[in-house]
Amino acid sequence: MLSPKYLKCLALLTTMLLASATSANQRERIDLTSDWRFYRYADSEIPDSLIYDNRPSTGQYNDSQAADTKPTDAVVTESGNNVLKPWILPSGNNFLGASEKRYERPEGKPGSDFPFVQKGFDDSSWQKVDLPHDWAIAGPFYSGENPKVGGGMGRLPSHGVAWYRKQFSTGANDADNRIYLHIDGAMSYSMVWLNGNLVGGWPYGYSSYRLDLTPYLAKNGKNQLAIRVDNPPKSSRWYPGGGIYRNVWLEKTAQIHVSHWGTQIITPSVSADRATISIATTLVNHFSESSEVTLKQSIHELTGQDLPGDSPVKELPEQKVKLSAGQQHKTTASTILDKPKLWGPAPQQTPNRYALVTSVIYKGKEIDQYITPFGIRKLTFDPDVGVLVNDQHIPLKGVNQHHDLGALGAAFNLRAARRQLELLQEMGVNAIRMAHNPPAPELLTLTDKMGILVLNESFDSWYKKKTPLDFHLIFADWHEQDLRALVRRDKNHPSVIMWYIGNEVGEQYTGQSGADIALTLKAIVKDEDPTRPVTSSMNWAKADFPFSAAMDLISLNYQGEGIRQAAEFEGTERIRTPPSYPAFHEAHPDKVILSSETASAFSSRGIYFFPVTKKESAPVRDGLGGNSKIHQVSSYELHAVDFGSSADKVFRYMETYPFVAGQFVWNGFDYLGEPTPYYAARSSYSGMIDLAGFKKDRFYLYQSEWRPDYPMAHILPHWNWPGREGEITPVHIFTSGDEAELFINGKSQGRKMKGELEYRLRFDDVRYTPGTVEVIAYKDGKPWATDKVTTSGAPHGMKLQADRKTIDADGKDLSFITVDIVDENGVFVPDAVNEISFTLDGPGRIIATDNGDSTDFTSFASQKRHAFSGKLLVIVQSNRGEAGDITLSATSPELGTSTILLKSI
Repeated sequence: MLSPKYLKCLALLTTMLLASATSANQRERIDLTSDWRFYRYADSEIPDSLIYDNRPSTGQYNDSQAADTKPTDAVVTESGNNVLKPWILPSGNNFLGASEKRYERPEGKPGSDFPFVQKGFDDSSWQKVDLPHDWAIAGPFYSGENPKVGGGMGRLPSHGVAWYRKQFSTGANDADNRIYLHIDGAMSYSMVWLNGNLVGGWPYGYSSYRLDLTPYLAKNGKNQLAIRVDNPPKSSRWYPGGGIYRNVWLEKTAQIHVSHWGTQIITPSVSADRATISIATTLVNHFSESSEVTLKQSIHELTGQDLPGDSPVKELPEQKVKLSAGQQHKTTASTILDKPKLWGPAPQQTPNRYALVTSVIYKGKEIDQYITPFGIRKLTFDPDVGVLVNDQHIPLKGVNQHHDLGALGAAFNLRAARRQLELLQEMGVNAIRMAHNPPAPELLTLTDKMGILVLNESFDSWYKKKTPLDFHLIFADWHEQDLRALVRRDKNHPSVIMWYIGNEVGEQYTGQSGADIALTLKAIVKDEDPTRPVTSSMNWAKADFPFSAAMDLISLNYQGEGIRQAAEFEGTERIRTPPSYPAFHEAHPDKVILSSETASAFSSRGIYFFPVTKKESAPVRDGLGGNSKIHQVSSYELHAVDFGSSADKVFRYMETYPFVAGQFVWNGFDYLGEPTPYYAARSSYSGMIDLAGFKKDRFYLYQSEWRPDYPMAHILPHWNWPGREGEITPVHIFTSGDEAELFINGKSQGRKMKGELEYRLRFDDVRYTPGTVEVIAYKDGKPWATDKVTTSGAPHGMKLQADRKTIDADGKDLSFITVDIVDENGVFVPDAVNEISFTLDGPGRIIATDNGDSTDFTSFASQKRHAFSGKLLVIVQSNRGEAGDITLSATSPELGTSTILLKSI
């Protein structure tokens, strides 16, 4: 059955197509994400020779080295005559500030004789895929010692060379149009052919870019796109994914139009009464003669559907603009908006948004309309207070986020991204650092809409390398283009408050020469956007280093709380730094200080080891929070990476030094790759939320501190400990209250109050006896919140719960279904590991399963999986254009069958 919503979209599309037939020059976006053909060379095959550039040998590389290992010098490799780099470099010309830096395209048609790029090639045997697409996420995982892809990159087959092919048609009405291809992200070294002609490409897999297809189009006929992607092994410290993993579309414009990311909106003066709005607009004229246009612009409130409201709140005076042939021209305007609705971070403020509607009139006819969402807000950076938004102090309660979406891999999905943000906001997060690369553009639209502040980051390495084939290979040729592309794309997002030019780069170690590189990068960013501070995260550079002085603000990774200060690290070659907030504040009294990475604490959801350390923070060792035989870490939430700290320790430092603007915890969600401390695993242990999206105990510790007005209490551990009867089994309480009383089977174990600089209540002398553990938390002497944990019986059944029971029939929307294993009384069984199989009936499909276990090498595409700590996740996606009921069934020999009903509309 076709969904009414889908039929409505079809009708709207038909109307748009008819409109374009009568007004052929209007800007039009055409989705290009469905029905591609895909082929990846097998590991046993030798790929084609259409390479971007020669690469050095990877040699011996240990991908399980510590994350703060000192970067090393690049290996010099000469380019050959057989590489395509000279044809690709011109793709970035519009992002080079000086015209003399721009590249001239060589003569010739490289690759035109290769079958995969030709129209007549039969690709019917290739795999049919939709974009965004991550070729690696279905696995299989590599296991054992010395795998092709190690734990650092997630043990998944993200490496290799692959091709994507798709046809599209142009009509007679397109003869006077420009037609562009937009690629939001392709991992990596993507190169595009159209009708056998190499159009261009972009090496950096996280950059969004656009290519002009117009010179290579078959007019009024079929056109063949062929895109080659080459993802090197040993090129990342985390899971990068593989393929065209973000959105792709065609854009049709008139020969005169607003240029690529061609508007910039700045609010230099903002108050509750009025806001000054400055607008810069860049137009491009592709005609071979000069032309004159009229520019009309108006400001509208932006609706929840990301559309401008019908009536403008401000209309700007029209401008007559003369455009030289084949040139770009920038025009400026300014206006005052009274009583503006300000954008601000939730929950303290409201993220109101506006849209600038730009119309280009040529010979009396509107030939282009360009919509720019933006927000009006005032940013202040006070070195003694931190960050103020609209004159209100906003302590940064942030997390770092890598780009993968768990079991979905790197392939971007709007609903999956929103689910992550919703869970983080529930915890109390108000800011995110994009680690360590430009995000999908849709993610920033979400942060704008949801009121989340963003640190927008560019690179993990510069000239010095962290892995043999990482970004350092192309930094010299592409750093300016990548930086300008990032800033130009994202500059109008009100959620973005800072630009990051690097993360823990090796140039921290090189004195003034490293600082000079930082200053060069900062100047590039400032040329694009003078309104936001620019910085780089520092895990080594000290307060008196020139590298630190080069930054607009001080961004520390782990240095604030001190790095490896325990006696066991004395005499080692690892980074050892005393607690450094005071030193940086004294050396740079005019600069805001924040911690861009804190904690890097570890835990495996639902796993607890004994004895429990008495320390506030401790590293992970066998018998001390860790077990290297089963590769799991205790969830008492007291253990961290050697250079990190527990959440409690970080909270203490934040409270001790209130001039620190806030912290960005490493990290919000577990992510694929970098599974410190056990690189035999597939995914990290450092999230407050596991890879499946299930909350760890640490989630509640942060919630208790970051949402002090939210009544909550949380007990750990679970209370299923057969064989520990009578043994010491500490109970810890996380609460936003200030004291709590603990009961076991109705008997009080005492009432405790948090001491100064304490963030949990520890009942360390409790002895285990089966039954019920209860807590009553108090605040200011009054009952505040309660929690209860009960010893369960044997696994008996399953409880299925969907985050959303109704989803859109657009072929993209998702429902995340949690499966809890329960006993005969419906009590959750926290140590259940039953294997469960899933089937689905109706207009949808199971696209992934997970359990949050970093050691589980079952394919994410499998519809059969063991529970981990009593839980499983199933991700269901709608079918495009098909409405109806969807029934998901979960079956286990020991637990029977349980179902849940979803609707696709």
